[in-house]
Amino acid sequence: MSADNNNAANSDFSFSAENAKMVKAELAKYPVGREASACMPLLMLAQRQLGGSLSVPAMDVVAEITGLAPIRVYEVASFYTMYNLKPVGKNHVQVCTNISCMLKGSDEIVKVCKKRLGIAFGETSNDGNFTLSEVECLGACVNAPMMQINDDFYEDLTGETAEAVLDKLANGETPKPGPQSGRKGCEPATGLTSLTEVKGGK
Repeated sequence: MSADNNNAANSDFSFSAENAKMVKAELAKYPVGREASACMPLLMLAQRQLGGSLSVPAMDVVAEITGLAPIRVYEVASFYTMYNLKPVGKNHVQVCTNISCMLKGSDEIVKVCKKRLGIAFGETSNDGNFTLSEVECLGACVNAPMMQINDDFYEDLTGETAEAVLDKLANGETPKPGPQSGRKGCEPATGLTSLTEVKGGK
């Protein structure tokens, strides 16, 4: 694990009273003896409590709760890009560059993000507002190219709309997540060609 996780601020960890209740709720979803299945949601809960990144003490607490060896928890946290092992900015910009997004123009999105934020992948802006990361498939291939910022997806991006999203965040605004092209969800980009009428139902 990175030395960043062992600073004085993160030398100890325990779930807050509110999050401790959520830990119990997560564990209750699994049969007795299967507490290890709660590893991933508990890691995410710990990461949120710590402001966006995991510390070694936090992972150790998750290991203790789930009955896993600490190394098993470290393996999970270091494998999935949704877990951060070093501090990230207020807005964690994760740009997908996997095949669907690549074919739909993710190179342009990457270029715009790097230029607008003035940082490269793996870096955080000097003001601490943005961290830029390259990630694999985020599961919204039909709406490629896309990026995830914190918990929100921004889809159907162009260079202009990607920059507009970043501009709003930089100004303290909350851009509307989802497709930036105007289409609804993942309906055909050219509009519906079937099931265009609702009859006798809600």
